[in-house]
Amino acid sequence: MRDVISVVGLGKLGLCLATCFAERGFDTVGVDINRDLVDSINAGVSPIVEPGLGEIISRLGGKELRATTNHDQTIEQTDVTFILVSTPSEPDGGFSNKYVEAALKSLGEALGRSEKSNHIFVVSSTVIPGSTDKSFIPLLEEYSGRKLNEGFNVCYNPDFVALGKVLSDFWNPDFVLVGQSEPSAGDRIASVYRRMCKNDPAIVRTSIINAEIIKVSLNAYITMKIGFANTVAQMCERTPGADADVVTGTLGMDKRISPSYFRGGLSYGGTCFPRDTAAFVRFCEQCGCNGELIEASEEVNRRHNRHLCEFVLEQISSVKDKTVSILGLAFKPQTPVVVESPAIELIDELLKNGADVTVYDRFAMDNVREIYGERLRYANSPEECISKSSVCVITTPADEFKQIDENCITSPIKLIDCWRILDPSRLGENVEYVPMGRGQEVEGCVGASVQ
Repeated sequence: MRDVISVVGLGKLGLCLATCFAERGFDTVGVDINRDLVDSINAGVSPIVEPGLGEIISRLGGKELRATTNHDQTIEQTDVTFILVSTPSEPDGGFSNKYVEAALKSLGEALGRSEKSNHIFVVSSTVIPGSTDKSFIPLLEEYSGRKLNEGFNVCYNPDFVALGKVLSDFWNPDFVLVGQSEPSAGDRIASVYRRMCKNDPAIVRTSIINAEIIKVSLNAYITMKIGFANTVAQMCERTPGADADVVTGTLGMDKRISPSYFRGGLSYGGTCFPRDTAAFVRFCEQCGCNGELIEASEEVNRRHNRHLCEFVLEQISSVKDKTVSILGLAFKPQTPVVVESPAIELIDELLKNGADVTVYDRFAMDNVREIYGERLRYANSPEECISKSSVCVITTPADEFKQIDENCITSPIKLIDCWRILDPSRLGENVEYVPMGRGQEVEGCVGASVQ
């Protein structure tokens, strides 16, 4: 017999979570207020761009993965409901709980009409610590007419996934975090993950407030690590013979540091890191703590964006025509998300300085076209993008850009590699290769060797 699970909120993360459950053998009911989105899923068409998602939904949509707008079906057909809806940032840096609360209100009312004895609600959205105890549990008690752990249970189970590899991250997490209102509810959620995960992750079970703090703390810490790596990269860039990849790669061998998210490149962006750092600072303020360390990370990130623009503008100043190609538009590879993408800030500066800009990104072209319209040229391939300019900037370390060699380049060009993903020996005589994070070459210097 197949277990039945429901997921409320079928956005970028919620739909992926529901799909991961369905692919791993759970009958899954997805719930969303957007009728067009629901109809698309039931027709086997993914409304969201994420690697691997479309193929699975084409097989399971309307079958093992069913979508509905009806919260009553969620309660009657399942015993566990995951809530993964948007929590937009507030002006003060905190998160808005309005969509979580709206979902819980509808679910609570449906539970109040039901004769079933219990239901487990699992909040997975990122929230300011304290939200579950202060808001979500009282709201469920009010609208269901039941008491916590007497007619329903609540868990807080945040995701730790990255756009562009969401499915893989859900299936192969480093760990699973479950904040539980009582042990029996934690037992149930732990059993769901043991079945859903393809690896065998540690499952950390703790109080709800601990889980909420862990979630906002983790991303804040990673941003500090990114900022340090980018600072090292700028330092190496200004030091003859220095190579940021050798420096950070060696530092990352120390188990106290690790190489993950520790490579000099461009600033962090997207829908998580910038807002999560702001939320961490906001929570520090609520606790009467000092959030200066994270505020400094945010400032380092902003300055690194400015450094990118200044670096590129300096490079194009020596070129007769101001034709510039940008390879990579999203804040990272394999996603259409351009929120706080360094490439977008760079494009703005180039346009202000009168540059003729051609762009390419396999996933993010439509979103960029909505922003800039006819102010940019849009290429259909990396090769076409490169051919349109005298200067090309690679802003994301996408796999397809790593394949660029002399066969892709037909005329002289200055190539700025922000992540140092290319081998200059494969680029040919037409290319002036300019790697950020690497100082001017000095005769006799070597990168590094490990023996």
